[in-house]
Amino acid sequence: MNYRYNGKTVVQGFDKRLTLTNAYRYCRQIAKHHAKTFYLATLFLSKKQRNPIYAMYALLRTVDDLVDLAEDKLTNGTLTRAALSSMMADWKTRLHECYEGNHNNDPIMMAWQDTLKNYNIPIELPLDLMDGVAMDIDFKPFKTFDELYVYCYKVASVVGLMCSEIFGYCDEKALDHAIELGIAMQLTNILRDIGEDVDRGRIYLPLEDLDRFSYTREELMRKEINDNFVEMIKFQIARARNYYESSDQGIPMLEKSSRLAVKVSSLNYCNILKSIEENSYDVFSQRAYRSFYQKIRTIPLTWYRMQMPAQQT
Repeated sequence: MNYRYNGKTVVQGFDKRLTLTNAYRYCRQIAKHHAKTFYLATLFLSKKQRNPIYAMYALLRTVDDLVDLAEDKLTNGTLTRAALSSMMADWKTRLHECYEGNHNNDPIMMAWQDTLKNYNIPIELPLDLMDGVAMDIDFKPFKTFDELYVYCYKVASVVGLMCSEIFGYCDEKALDHAIELGIAMQLTNILRDIGEDVDRGRIYLPLEDLDRFSYTREELMRKEINDNFVEMIKFQIARARNYYESSDQGIPMLEKSSRLAVKVSSLNYCNILKSIEENSYDVFSQRAYRSFYQKIRTIPLTWYRMQMPAQQT
């Protein structure tokens, strides 16, 4: 028995019946296939933490893909607004049923339901994420950073809050820093994807920042790189790095078994900003990314530096 995701077989050779082991395996394969940086970081978690994290990723991935599919169908006219509302309502109903103890033979919901037995993750968090990704369907540019912050919180910071419950923490301030890390990562996504978003007619950068650096929407849509554009991107990079730096304060508040995974994930994502700089701020014709080798070579030094406080105490 094979399980398929988005039309592709992601897990092969299952037993005929759906088991919890197979459900978690399915979630793991979704994470491995779609989120290589994320998946690499999970390898540094304890075995106990990995399955819940894979279940969380698979759950949130289904939300994202549902909205992407709906957006495409709305664009080509094969989906009505009424049908879209029905799809969204159906997913929320299934989520509520999962929280009430019914997984409906869905491997992702089965794994998530088992996760909820051990971790207190409020239903409001995945619902917030759905509301956030749904903002992409009727997209409107963000006039201010405050407006963008709300979007980043819903599509990224809530993920950090959910992860924190699985990772464990000794101080509730860790949750504030988890929010910051989510903001930092989403700002990085936005900077990395500027060119792709322009091709879709979208601007995720706050319009007030374009005005601040005297760079027009028309110039952005023409993918024009000039001094004003470069200064604006430098400003955005500095803002994201500030969030990364502040979020680092929360890592020592996490359970020891979680710290390296979070730091590796944070560092590798933050290094995408370095790639943008190395590409001379050309986010239109060059996609900023870190190779697998660049990602793994950060690990030994990161591990060593994280041992230093413990050795000094």
